[in-house]
Amino acid sequence: MITIAVDAMGGDNAPRPEVEGSVLAARELTKHAAPNLPIEIVAASDVITMNDHPAQAFRRKKDSSVHVAARLVREAKADGMVSAGNTGAVMTVAKFLLGTLESVDRVALAAPFPNAKGGVSVLLDVGANVDSKPEHLVQFAVMGEVYYRATFGNRRPRVGLLSVGEEEIKGNELTREVYTRLKKSPVHFVGNVEGGDLFSGNVDVIVSDGFVGNIALKIAAEVHQQLAGFAGGWDAFEGGL
Repeated sequence: MITIAVDAMGGDNAPRPEVEGSVLAARELTKHAAPNLPIEIVAASDVITMNDHPAQAFRRKKDSSVHVAARLVREAKADGMVSAGNTGAVMTVAKFLLGTLESVDRVALAAPFPNAKGGVSVLLDVGANVDSKPEHLVQFAVMGEVYYRATFGNRRPRVGLLSVGEEEIKGNELTREVYTRLKKSPVHFVGNVEGGDLFSGNVDVIVSDGFVGNIALKIAAEVHQQLAGFAGGWDAFEGGL
């Protein structure tokens, strides 16, 4: 049985949504595994808020709910952890308490997008690093490819670099340098891609620095929310064109 440590104090309306979600997940699992899956409460004396500085919170709030969840994983009492809290703090705690592979300098956040071809495209980084160097984006590409292969079963996912144009010369200093490095890397690099390729299905893994990636993620989420709330839905909108 897989054990997941859930940060019950991470979200904006914590702890109710986190607790209710954990109960619903456990009930769903009972349909496919042994009944009466245990849910254990582990105490934490502190909470990292959205306004806390990640590095300071890591040092000063050592018994926060995020710290406790990470320690459960480190001590092999849990197989993984989930948090909807302060992104920077969660990443900092995870990096220093759980560590990274030797070849990984910066961790990245990956977000899957359903695409027009019925598959999934993955964008990373979507917010863990707002200032990235070329070597970091190359590492994101490798991590994204490995993640895609392991999660979606594609042995050779297509990797694209998010830029302002498809041509090799397009982009800023960072993307042009990353383009050159990715051409020499072992990943299946298909070149620059643009924002629309988040949903086109023409590429499987899209690489970006966390600043741009986070903006792209939040724009996509807002558009989805607006369309979902539109009276009559998207079909009615299309029918009126």
